[in-house]
Amino acid sequence: MHARRRFTLIVSALTAIVSAAPAHAQAQQVVAASGQTFRSAVNLVSIAAVVRDKRGKVMSSLNGRDFMVLDGGQQKDLIDFQSMTTAPASVALLIDGSGSMALGRAHESAREISRAVLKTLDPARDTAALYSFDTRLLTLCDFTGDFEAIRTGLWDVEAFGSTSLYDAVAGTSAMVADKAQTRRAVIVLTDGVDTASQYTSVQVARIASAIDVPVYVFAVGDGLAPALNDQKNEGDGSSLAALARATGGELFIANTPDSIAAAVKRVTDELRHQYVLAFESSPHAGVRRLEVRMRRPELKVKSRNWYRALE
Repeated sequence: MHARRRFTLIVSALTAIVSAAPAHAQAQQVVAASGQTFRSAVNLVSIAAVVRDKRGKVMSSLNGRDFMVLDGGQQKDLIDFQSMTTAPASVALLIDGSGSMALGRAHESAREISRAVLKTLDPARDTAALYSFDTRLLTLCDFTGDFEAIRTGLWDVEAFGSTSLYDAVAGTSAMVADKAQTRRAVIVLTDGVDTASQYTSVQVARIASAIDVPVYVFAVGDGLAPALNDQKNEGDGSSLAALARATGGELFIANTPDSIAAAVKRVTDELRHQYVLAFESSPHAGVRRLEVRMRRPELKVKSRNWYRALE
């Protein structure tokens, strides 16, 4: 059994991390999700965005004139725009280690999906980390290019205890934002049942979105697919699917080999084909509503829904 660093999910501690995380918006230079450093500016905010056409194909040849950014409903001028397909990626695998994952093939499916994700990464430039959770958040392997260490760590994920799913997503997002300055994402593998979180899904959506960490959720439990599918159409923002969407991520029902392969490819495509837009932050401090639109109606864009403006 590999040594593990354990983090208790304490709301006050996570709040402190998250409050500090967006401080890059105040810096004189901003390191974007693409790994590019934007030119010197005060209060820059960067947004990672993925665009698909009406057939679902990722678009990789757009320019800044194709985008509109709205801050609290007001259009903002773009200060910088980046598009790269070769930037490194940093992916955090977050595996549900609660007792409900021991039912059926959920636990083994989580391992299979994790291995499939690792196959899409390049150890020469990309990094990955492995976390698990029950009512605690456990670091099994910190960010590394040694993917064999992560594959080995998959066997250290246990299925025991209650589920603090939303708390774990908040904590992992904060750690990813703190340690990764390249294209980044949290990939959650869970049966979708939260029983013990102190955060709500809406609060976590704002936390992960405000620090620009997309969350992709792979639902792996038996008998849960219909309920989670229904969540995709909910409009109140209180579901796991809504959480993923608010961060620029997505919820996948991963219960067949074909659905798993399609979901892994979709996540990989989005990590490799992100546009990064920058605009000047609002002078009004607080968490602010953010929207990216396309000027061409046949194109669909995914990006985070919130950012934190600082004084």
